[in-house]
Amino acid sequence: MKVALGVEYFGKNFHGWQVQKSGLRTVQNVVESALTKVANHPVRVFCSGRTDSGVHAVEQVIHFETETIRTDRAWLFGGNVNLPSDVNFKWVKLVSDDFHARFSAFARSYKYKIHHNPVRSSLKADYYLWEPRPLNVDDMKSAAALLLGEHDFSCFRGSLCQAKSPIKTIEHIEIKSFEDELILDIKANAFLHHMVRNIVGTLLKIGRGEKNVEWMSSVLAGKDRKKAGPTAEPQGLYFIQAFYEEL
Repeated sequence: MKVALGVEYFGKNFHGWQVQKSGLRTVQNVVESALTKVANHPVRVFCSGRTDSGVHAVEQVIHFETETIRTDRAWLFGGNVNLPSDVNFKWVKLVSDDFHARFSAFARSYKYKIHHNPVRSSLKADYYLWEPRPLNVDDMKSAAALLLGEHDFSCFRGSLCQAKSPIKTIEHIEIKSFEDELILDIKANAFLHHMVRNIVGTLLKIGRGEKNVEWMSSVLAGKDRKKAGPTAEPQGLYFIQAFYEEL
């Protein structure tokens, strides 16, 4: 049978999601270790979207296969007992045999959080990108709107990206402002490696007045990663949700 779980984690002390041969601490490693103890056999999990070092998740979705019979409560609370404090399971559900955490997802959403204040915050340092310089938020919103729809997003594609195609569809993108915080909400059918962080780095150049709004269109049309903005730091990025027909 297949079991799906929602996973929340604070990414600072993880070297990303995926297990690494070097033995570095990853989310997948600690999650598989916890579930292995509950299942009483080695467990391999599959996730809806791998995250990089320092990136957080509000609800990563995973699945695994097992012949071990446990109640939902046993998987949930038994798993959490064996997890460190910076990762936990939020829910568990038995799913159909054809469900796959990655391939069954038809969309995913992220948030990127910016602390926009001349003075840094010790309490926000691990959860936000700090931006002390003035920003034209209206220009950033206008530039973000140019990314809606289906495009070739090669300009925001990380060098290690393994996606077969750079063509993706952004269904929703919005920048919200709350006092000294900016939050980018973005939803797409799929994302390229570093795509959201590269979009944020490009929007910040526009917000600072280094580039105009129209520059976003030329970056997109150029399909050249070197012409876009830098990759924004990881701590401001949150994997929010994956969308499925079944869940």
